[in-house]
Amino acid sequence: MLIRYRLFLAALPALLLAGCSATPSIDTRYQAKSQDSRVQYVVLHYTSSGFERSLFTLTQRDVSSHYLISDGEPVIYQLVDENRRAWHAGDSSWQGRTWLNASSIGIELVQPGYTDTATCRQWHPWQQAQIDALIGLLKDIQQRHQLPPDAFIGHSDVAPQRKVDPGPLFPWAQLEAAGLATRVDPQRTDVMRHWLMGRTPSVAWFQQGLQRWGYAVPTHGSLDDATRNVIAAFQMRFRQARFDGLPDSETAALLAALVPEQGSALLNDPAPKWYQPDQAQLSPRLPPCVAAD
Repeated sequence: MLIRYRLFLAALPALLLAGCSATPSIDTRYQAKSQDSRVQYVVLHYTSSGFERSLFTLTQRDVSSHYLISDGEPVIYQLVDENRRAWHAGDSSWQGRTWLNASSIGIELVQPGYTDTATCRQWHPWQQAQIDALIGLLKDIQQRHQLPPDAFIGHSDVAPQRKVDPGPLFPWAQLEAAGLATRVDPQRTDVMRHWLMGRTPSVAWFQQGLQRWGYAVPTHGSLDDATRNVIAAFQMRFRQARFDGLPDSETAALLAALVPEQGSALLNDPAPKWYQPDQAQLSPRLPPCVAAD
């Protein structure tokens, strides 16, 4: 009996430790009706480097993404579980939310982006096989997280002062056709285009509309470099034929179609203010290279 008592005393610390570290019993029979996915957005990037360097950077450095899609015959690599936060968006903002790493899935595509020459910026085209792989992945993410089309955005949308990816050649139209991106209503655009008759609303009008759409943009009414960056981001998404970041009538028609209350404000204004070009204070930019015929 004494031996058994001593053995019990010897085992007591281990028993107490095991009891303290035991997993608590949790009843999961009941589920709240009011809930949705923590994932609110999917942010698209290009890596601006080749596959080997991209993979090393996204796995061994202080930056990461949930998925990496290789070039060539594309392979989709999952680098971070969707339930965990990847470090891909950085200092970012969209629709009033900031630091979007916590509420988004980041997808990096191996693609060089652009190459600057002495006189122009050469944007590199996208590979169709890679876009096909991306669309398949996005459809799967959309279904699992019940995301609307406007949840799919570019890095340049959430960080227009720092980033330009996925760039003006990214085929957003293919994503729109698959229900994976916002489509501008062509009839609304035509109405605004005809009403504007080539006129361009004021910078303040653009700033208000871009802010309503989701961008973090100044609202002081002046065309500074920060505002120009946001206009360029909008144009790279919705008006890829011209993305110099300068206000113009066509960009206004598209913005008014996307943000009906902003269009209505312009239509109902008895004395609308129009844009007066004054670009003396803006930093010079490399124009896109023109492809040879």
